[in-house]
Amino acid sequence: MTKTVRGIFLGALVAAILFATSAPSFALDFDKLSASDIKKAQNLINKLAPLIEERDKKQNLATLTFDELYAPLSAKERRFLKKFQSLDAKKLNVKIPFRGIATGKEELVVIKNQKIKTKEGKDKYLSPQFLPPNVYEQYLVMMKAMKKDLKKQLYIESGYRSSAYQVYLFVYYLRNHEYSIRETVKFVALPGFSEHGSVKHQAIDFINENNINGEDDPKEFEDLPEYKWLLEHAKEFNFVLSYPKNAGKGITFEPWHWRYEKQESR
Repeated sequence: MTKTVRGIFLGALVAAILFATSAPSFALDFDKLSASDIKKAQNLINKLAPLIEERDKKQNLATLTFDELYAPLSAKERRFLKKFQSLDAKKLNVKIPFRGIATGKEELVVIKNQKIKTKEGKDKYLSPQFLPPNVYEQYLVMMKAMKKDLKKQLYIESGYRSSAYQVYLFVYYLRNHEYSIRETVKFVALPGFSEHGSVKHQAIDFINENNINGEDDPKEFEDLPEYKWLLEHAKEFNFVLSYPKNAGKGITFEPWHWRYEKQESR
């Protein structure tokens, strides 16, 4: 090989290496992840399983931080997960507003020992939930009023959750929607867009004393007297239904999902 040819060859090789290391990675397919990306997503969930299980046992999964989420992952796995953290909401036709990133370090109240009945009539304790103090206080006032009217109340099945936990949930639930990002986003909010991670617009997912939360069949929750009471009175306590029927927000009807929205005094 002559010096000239060798020089051209080496130059081309260096250029190829530089291009490979600097070129942007392929974008995710919104309609359905590629076979290789599906495998990466599955491996990611398996890799994170011990962390998620440990946090769940310690009952502090909702306050998971990004540092904690990324700690068990390789550099390559982190880059892949960050693709979901930075999905383009506009391209996915997300119409709900950006609510901000929840760090997992906000001031929160821990709600424990919520006891309901299973559909078989057995006692069941809900996992501990977290809420900003002012939201929890207003929830208690609202439930006192509901119990006075109905002799019933609703419980907090899901309150605050960090944006790191939201990223994990989004990737986890891709499998329920055939690994379509476009479909998953209709049911699971993108990080930063979830009202569960917004202390200024904090959402609560309610469940009733008989274990009815509406997630399998929204009509079950819609038919509850507790739901009808919320429709009539929740606004008095600064709670609003976030995703009503035919709202055109790109999120399916969720009668159990109510957002705290403090009304400005006039």
